[in-house]
Amino acid sequence: MIKRRWPLLLIGLILSLFFLWFAFRDLHLREVWDALKTARYIWLVPGVTVYFISVWFRSWRWKFLLRGSQSIPTARLFPVVVIGYMGNNILPFRLGEVLRAYVLWRKEGVHIGTTLTTALLERLFDGLTLVCFVLFGLLFLPLSAFLGRLVAVASGVFFGALVVFLALAAHPDRLRQVARRVLERLVPSRVRPLLMNFLEGVIAGLEGLRRARDVLVLFGITVWVWLLEALKYWLVSFAFDLHLGYVGVMVMGGAVNLLTALPSLPGYIGTFEVGIKILQGMGAPAAAAGSYILVLHAILLIPVTLLGLIFMAMEGVRWAEVGEAARGELVSS
Repeated sequence: MIKRRWPLLLIGLILSLFFLWFAFRDLHLREVWDALKTARYIWLVPGVTVYFISVWFRSWRWKFLLRGSQSIPTARLFPVVVIGYMGNNILPFRLGEVLRAYVLWRKEGVHIGTTLTTALLERLFDGLTLVCFVLFGLLFLPLSAFLGRLVAVASGVFFGALVVFLALAAHPDRLRQVARRVLERLVPSRVRPLLMNFLEGVIAGLEGLRRARDVLVLFGITVWVWLLEALKYWLVSFAFDLHLGYVGVMVMGGAVNLLTALPSLPGYIGTFEVGIKILQGMGAPAAAAGSYILVLHAILLIPVTLLGLIFMAMEGVRWAEVGEAARGELVSS
């Protein structure tokens, strides 16, 4: 699979290196090191605590999305969510989503098409919320040309995707009819039942978009999740005396996480570091901004990755199985 996707891997590598160069080109690394040595790391404790609380609410949101297919307690979904984040941090091509789809199928028997669809909906609502965060924050902060272009593009992409998904969710029978016609013309007959089975999983995953009330609940949960995420960013900022307002953190966090949708190396290397430039644009000292973003990125990656590896071992999942899932051998499940 990696051989087939090497162009995307190359694009991710190039973009990561470019963004790293862009973020660090004007920094004096000695000053960044001095800021790291004098930071008050006690602030990382409440920051990491709040982060895992937000992951718990992400698990609850996933339970809400999956309820049309199967009712699974949040406590059983939490390890699966953490395993997925671990996968995104160390595997290319966002394969953490495939990993958690496989683990949930293995653990609960949920159709892999349903899981992948709900994961896509999570990213959609995350993107919409982040756009709203940046737009809200820019009512109080000056709008840079970079943020203006980012918000304009992201708004078009995410709101356009929402319209498409709402239309698909509202007309499942029409979706089945169109899919059958396309498959009959383009796909060998022996493969059609597998793809139609996968489509049924996708339709089940769209259940959460069929009622306006459910859409509002999903958006409300997502806003709460990202408010907690911004709270983590804000708490960690006290370790570096950045004196950032909460709204400023919302804008920075929103913009950076929108950028992580671009192809990059695993763990969003490079795209996340653009936060240094965003903070400098808000008036933050370069050394403090650089040290803060480096530490913030580290505590977003390391704790959840370690916990994900522990959960994966507890579930008895082998990496060879993950490779099978990534090659699409579970589509018929």
